[in-house]
Amino acid sequence: MGARVEFEGRIWQVSGLVEGRVYLAADDGATGCVLATALVSAAGFRVVGQADPETLAAEEWAALPVAARERALAWQRHIREIETGLPGGPGSGGAPRLEYDPRRFTLAEREHAKAAELAALGWRGVSRVTVQRMRLNYHRQGLLALVDGRSLRRRAGTGRADERVVAAVLEALRLCRGRRATTVKQIIERAEQIVAQRHGRGRVKLPARASMYRLVKALSDPAEPPGSPARTATGRWRASGAPPALRPAERVQVATAALGVPVVGEDGLAVAVSVTAAVDGATGCVLAAVVHDRQAVPVQLPVLLAEMAVPCVVRPGWREMLRAAHESLPGRLMGVEARLEAAAVRPVAVPETLVFDPATAAAGSWLLSVCESLGVSLEAVSARQEGRAVAETVRRLAGLFTRHAAAVAAAVAAAARPAGPGGDGPGQPPGVLGMLHLQDVLDEWITAVWHTRLQETLRHPLMPGAVLCPREMWQVLLGAAGVLPLPLGARHFAELLPARRHAVTEAGVRLGRRRYDAACLDEHRGRSCPTTDDGRWEVHHHPYDVRQVHIRLPDGELHPLAWTDSAHSLRPLDATVRQRTAQTVAARTHPAGDQPASAGEGSGAAQWHAQTEAVLRAGPLERGPGVAEVSVQGHRVSQEVPYWPVWDAKAEARQW
Repeated sequence: MGARVEFEGRIWQVSGLVEGRVYLAADDGATGCVLATALVSAAGFRVVGQADPETLAAEEWAALPVAARERALAWQRHIREIETGLPGGPGSGGAPRLEYDPRRFTLAEREHAKAAELAALGWRGVSRVTVQRMRLNYHRQGLLALVDGRSLRRRAGTGRADERVVAAVLEALRLCRGRRATTVKQIIERAEQIVAQRHGRGRVKLPARASMYRLVKALSDPAEPPGSPARTATGRWRASGAPPALRPAERVQVATAALGVPVVGEDGLAVAVSVTAAVDGATGCVLAAVVHDRQAVPVQLPVLLAEMAVPCVVRPGWREMLRAAHESLPGRLMGVEARLEAAAVRPVAVPETLVFDPATAAAGSWLLSVCESLGVSLEAVSARQEGRAVAETVRRLAGLFTRHAAAVAAAVAAAARPAGPGGDGPGQPPGVLGMLHLQDVLDEWITAVWHTRLQETLRHPLMPGAVLCPREMWQVLLGAAGVLPLPLGARHFAELLPARRHAVTEAGVRLGRRRYDAACLDEHRGRSCPTTDDGRWEVHHHPYDVRQVHIRLPDGELHPLAWTDSAHSLRPLDATVRQRTAQTVAARTHPAGDQPASAGEGSGAAQWHAQTEAVLRAGPLERGPGVAEVSVQGHRVSQEVPYWPVWDAKAEARQW
């Protein structure tokens, strides 16, 4: 309380925070009351006198040498100890050392003490002026200001090696990390394969074998040479479990659970999917949830951080994508306008501590740097140790949502089923949703059902008979804590997404057999990027939502690109086309394990006849009166000939 904020073009002072509502007072005597989640998600909201937090670009950080990154992180810890007395910053725990206690010594005295300490550690040319300059630069430009500019000239230890070869060796080291039987020769062979796949065989001149050996030795981690087991950073075992969370977003844990609903994959076949959710430990609110292929693990934590820390309503193009996806499916829980209002007040925050299981979620060095700049603590724990409660919550969420998704899939099948005889028969397969549709249904269900559902875990010890829902608990703890967690701005969402390099052609950007285009690419079509070595452009993409792609242009900003087929993929007619396409692909693909008999009419031949007839019967196609002889793997099967029904414009119009 007492902070000054800008809201709706005016400056207000926060006079109170009660049950999730913020009370505001203006200098001219005007007062106001607004929901806390709506306040921080409003356009133009900012805290007066507080700069917008900076996030380090993934490409820029990854391009730095490892030694330079470690040096910058070390400077960051020293600066925090000078200012707060603790290397981890305020709230990290522990007592400050005597010479860095802010209650006993001034800032200048603490800077002198730090300069003397660094000189004793062997740091050259570090005086009190140097420490002060680094501290001020850090506050102006962030973590990148702590990087020694001399380290940017060339990669340390690589000599005159081609940067494409260096990148291939680094990728080979990453792929072979943790494998005990890996040798340096195998890493070199893997790097040569990567160079050939990326740039073509013979297009990049490879160094001599002795030079490759030296390059692998220079780029490999001294603590993890090739062939050594991977190190796992795990926290100290706590027999009493994780500490309880008392504030919203104080402790957010990531867990994964399987969904029992099929989804149409990019190849037209049904794939098994899972849901990975970030659950607030104090309130039970789901701050972020993504649907992904069950085999696509570990999940990328930066994407979850972007989903939970950036409000939906401030993301570019989000409203248009929501309207298009909402109108494409029947059986909705809320109207589109109600969804827009509910999304504006959905809990969103930057977590204080992000807990994850290394088996299901991955944290790289770039994420560690981003979390350092945002003040987020990362804690890797096994679900068998401290994550059982949240893992059970996510499994319960997955079970409840599976029932709802099955009902939506049945409604889709009923809407896509052709009218007339044979269109409603018992042989009709259930409806199958696409990945984008299932993600949209999940977001709606979390807002309308999960956040308003009473949960047994949200009971006060002194009032066990009173049970709350996650949304009510969020509001209660906001008022009790008196601290409102602030989200990130719209520009941070694209920065946190994974980055790749792609060419900009006359048709736009090709990514995963999809085309993306925008008017901002007009002056850059067919040209090389002036800021990258290979001439390709930095493209940030959402790995679980193909509609969200951004490109960094020479102005340094990330601009959104539109998926050219987005309108076609989400229109109501596409449910029928997509379902029939999937059935055609499934009928063309033989089930795994089917082995037709070589000859004769024995049991093997009879089994193959039955399997073939089952494949031919799949699909909601109307049956014709004729009979045809179908030849499959040398066998002749008598089966009715399917045909496409006559297109009815009125019937199709009723689906819109």
